[in-house]
Amino acid sequence: MSAKTKIVVLHMKELIYTGIFAVLGILLVLLLVYMFSPDKDEESRETMKYVAGVYTSSIIFNDKTVDVEVVVDENKINSISLVNLDETVTAMYPLMQPALDNLKEQIYENQSTDNLSYSDDNQYTSMVLIHAIDDALEKAAAAPETEAE
Repeated sequence: MSAKTKIVVLHMKELIYTGIFAVLGILLVLLLVYMFSPDKDEESRETMKYVAGVYTSSIIFNDKTVDVEVVVDENKINSISLVNLDETVTAMYPLMQPALDNLKEQIYENQSTDNLSYSDDNQYTSMVLIHAIDDALEKAAAAPETEAE
């Protein structure tokens, strides 16, 4: 058995064209990966729960207004407090501040107003406060961005 030798002739022009097309193909793949990979800014927008700021909701007691102030950043409830609290409201509703203190601890821990517990002694006060906090958090909620068509 004799081995036949094959001679392959490569022209320099063909090698250059092949190299150029290979580089262009790699650049095209990299461009497609870059274009369709998720943007880090978009990822942070998707996880953003609130628009950072101070939001209030009002409660009216016997012609006196008490504001519940909620301070949030993008992902967290930072502070809840009563503002514009009149002395007459404090005297008439002495359980308001203790009820809010109890609710605040639970809200800070859970970062939600769902499944909160409160005593039967201040059930209605707690429900009014939770409703006011929910209203303020609705104002703070980050609106989902709509894509232009």
